Amino acid sequence: DIGLVRTTNEDSAYAGSRVLAVADGLGGEPAGEPASAAAVAALAALDAAVAADPLAALAGAFAQAGQALRELAAAEPALEGLGTTLTAVLWSGSQLALGHIGDSRAYLLRDGEAFPLTRDHTYVRSLVAEGKLSAQEAAVHPQRQLLLRALDAVTDAEPDLSLHAVLAGDRYLLCTDGLHGVVAEPEFWPVLGAAADPGTAVADLIALATAAGAPDNVACAVADIIALPS
Repeated sequence: DIGLVRTTNEDSAYAGSRVLAVADGLGGEPAGEPASAAAVAALAALDAAVAADPLAALAGAFAQAGQALRELAAAEPALEGLGTTLTAVLWSGSQLALGHIGDSRAYLLRDGEAFPLTRDHTYVRSLVAEGKLSAQEAAVHPQRQLLLRALDAVTDAEPDLSLHAVLAGDRYLLCTDGLHGVVAEPEFWPVLGAAADPGTAVADLIALATAAGAPDNVACAVADIIALPS
């Protein structure tokens, strides 16, 4: 969703049977939109086949996303400085591979409890980790959106990669900071759990951001684990 303030949408999202991905483009107009779209397209390509090694497949897709940004920047000088956050999950059997760079986020809702699965690559988050800033102070810090890591056209991708076991009944949410930067986690976690299906969850979460003023673009992707292979 474009939100209530921005005139362009630099967020991209994908939801398939094996892949979820969200990205928040950086660099302003015209760079942000093609950057996030190219990154998500690289991850969406993984939906075509079951990955024998989901973590390796995800790492390769992040590298492909970085290459796509380099090609965009080389082909169009106006896109110099483009970049994007990227958070994605890939399912294979009873395993889920998670890749993350930037400040978009992934959450797991399991047995009625919600858990963050990612940690923001931001300046304030590093201060919290070092004990120099409280979580409450970080939420209102003037530099809370300053990224330490993102996908760009200059450096090699350095995503956090992890492998997780999945259970039937799990619900996963990926979102950009248009949601989590505007609506506090304790406020949107119950909404995530109350929705009857993923589509309703996405609509309700975007409605929350809209009610809070939606100063940024909002992208959400939600999926449920219905059953596992026998």
